[in-house]
Amino acid sequence: MRFVHYAEAGDPGLHGLALQHQGELLALPAAERHRLPADLLTLLHRGMPALQEAATLLHQHGRPLDPRAITHLPPIARPPKILCVGLNYRDHTQESNFQQPTYPTLFARFATTLTGHGQPIQRPRCSEQLDYEGEMVVFIGRGGRHITKAQALDHVIGYSVCNEASVRDYQFKSPQWTAGKNFDATAPVGPAFVSADELPAGGSGLRIETRLNGQVVQSSDTCDMVFDVATLIATVSEVMTLEPGDMLITGTPAGVGMARKPPLWMKAGDTVEVEIEGLGLLRNPVVDED
Repeated sequence: MRFVHYAEAGDPGLHGLALQHQGELLALPAAERHRLPADLLTLLHRGMPALQEAATLLHQHGRPLDPRAITHLPPIARPPKILCVGLNYRDHTQESNFQQPTYPTLFARFATTLTGHGQPIQRPRCSEQLDYEGEMVVFIGRGGRHITKAQALDHVIGYSVCNEASVRDYQFKSPQWTAGKNFDATAPVGPAFVSADELPAGGSGLRIETRLNGQVVQSSDTCDMVFDVATLIATVSEVMTLEPGDMLITGTPAGVGMARKPPLWMKAGDTVEVEIEGLGLLRNPVVDED
C-alpha cells in the first residue's frame, strides 16, 4: 500500500489521503471524503487493518487526481517525534573525520523542518552551507517501551524517503547538532508512505541514491547501515516510549557536499533527488529564503 498526503492547490487548507495505484493517485470525491481520515496519523493509531480498509475504500471508490492540481505534503505533517541517526554509514563517518560510534548518534528534528515532494528546500538567509543527505525513513505503527530487537520490526508500519538537509556551519557551532538540523523547510519527505509489507524486513538491501542537478552524488545500499532498523528501535525504546506516527530517519551514506573538495553546497535553482529502491523518488527544487 502506498499513500500520498496531499493538498488541493486551489485550497491549501483542504488536504487528504490518496492511494498510489498503477501510476495514478486515487482520492475520494469531495462528497465522500468524510468516510476517510484526512491524515495518516489517525490511521496509524488504528493499525495495519485500518490502512488496509483505507486502501480498499480508495481503490473501489477513488477517482484519479490530476497531479498538476495538488501539492504533496509530508506523509505525516506533525509527527509525535522525529528522531534522526547520524554517522550510520561507515563510509560517511570516515569522510566526515569522525570515529565510528559504538552507540547510535541520535538527535531530534521538529515538524517545522518538514516539507513535501516537489516543494522547495529553503536555503536560509544566514548561510550558504546547505548540504543534502539522502536517507530512509521508518514510521512506527505500534508504540512501546523496552522493545526487544527480536520484536522491533513488528512495531514498524511503513517507510518513506527523506532528504535530511543540513546547514553545516550552524550544525558545528556547538557540540549539539540541533541548530544546523532544524532550519525551516529543510527536510522533504515523500513522495509516499509505503507500508512495511511491501519491503524486505527492516527495509534492508535497498539501493539509495542522491542526485544533484542530475549528477549522482550519493550511492549506497541500506544494508550498509551500522545500526539496522531493529537495533535502532530497541535502542531508542530503552530511553523513551515510541508512539504511532513517530519518524526514525536512519542516516546517510558517503558523498555529502561537506566532504568534497571544494565543498558542494546546494543553492537556489538546483534540483535535488533522492531515490530509494521500492520507495520512490523524492525530488525538490532549492530556493533562497525570502
